[in-house]
Amino acid sequence: MDQLKTTNGTGEATAAIRAGDESAFAALAERHRGELLVHCYRMLGSFDDAEDALQDTLLRAWRYRESLKDGAPLRPWLYRVATNTCLDAIARDPRRSALARTANEAGGSRRLGPAEVTWLQPFPDHLLEAAARRESEPEALVLTQESIALAFLTVIQLLTPQQRAALILRDVLGWSAKEAADLLGTSVAAANSALQRARATLRAHLPSRKPEWPPGVEASVAERELLRKYVDAAERQDLAALESLIREDAVFRMPPEPSITTGRDAILRLWADGGFGSERFGRVRCATTRANRQPAVAYYVLRNGGTAYRALTLVVLRIEDGRIAEVVNFVPEVFEAFGLPPTLESATRTTEPS
Repeated sequence: MDQLKTTNGTGEATAAIRAGDESAFAALAERHRGELLVHCYRMLGSFDDAEDALQDTLLRAWRYRESLKDGAPLRPWLYRVATNTCLDAIARDPRRSALARTANEAGGSRRLGPAEVTWLQPFPDHLLEAAARRESEPEALVLTQESIALAFLTVIQLLTPQQRAALILRDVLGWSAKEAADLLGTSVAAANSALQRARATLRAHLPSRKPEWPPGVEASVAERELLRKYVDAAERQDLAALESLIREDAVFRMPPEPSITTGRDAILRLWADGGFGSERFGRVRCATTRANRQPAVAYYVLRNGGTAYRALTLVVLRIEDGRIAEVVNFVPEVFEAFGLPPTLESATRTTEPS
């Protein structure tokens, strides 16, 4: 039995659910709500769409509760419903279905890349902590940085839906080949083939795994210091200070815009061309948070003549060897999920990195 085969879905509980006991279903489904949200997020790459898919999953599960076999555990059944819900959502979305068709074309004329994933959104760390169960529980959900980082989330969106589901079920959730094949309605050989293709795509597209910090460096202390310097430079709009914190080969993305800027000099030039560092840009305040197990900084701007700092952007930072290797820039609509206010009073002080 794999890690999803647990005893929490006892025969008594599943019988009650099949009989229409809504309170029994709600109590057991609530136990898995957080991890199902993470699963939907991995499948879809968008926090908002994952929340919608989760609600649809629970509605479907209740509607088709009789498909839960007597004595079967609830958790793998819910994952089955959630996966199929996400596959349906991908098929309905013109952006995702078009990308899936391109990914499925053998010898396609163009190479897919991160710019294609215009729907990417960050996932708040405080919800990841809620989703990960206590280590004492046998079904503890493992949420490593590698399996939830934005780079990983972006690349798996470039897979066909079947490949993505196979990869998540096998390599992230630990399902067996037969379980994954049964869920996907295919043979074990076909499921294994999809997994191998998915792994090959990851090897081709994922950034090489470099350590975040040099050997012997205390990671938490070093990250706090890097964030302190970054926030200070950002609030002063000091491009020279930011330059010292960013790798020469850094990458800048800003979904839903498809463009990607590569190279520190090009990134700084882009920011300067946008007015950052000039009087017309306004004043900046920052608040720190975390997304996808990575440090993140929320920018607020006080425009000339304004009375409050307004949400501008949330940036998620990837660190390599003590410097910033990637900056992913998100629209202010994501602030609510992080519990960040839409405005700051003009006297508000910067939030210190925690």
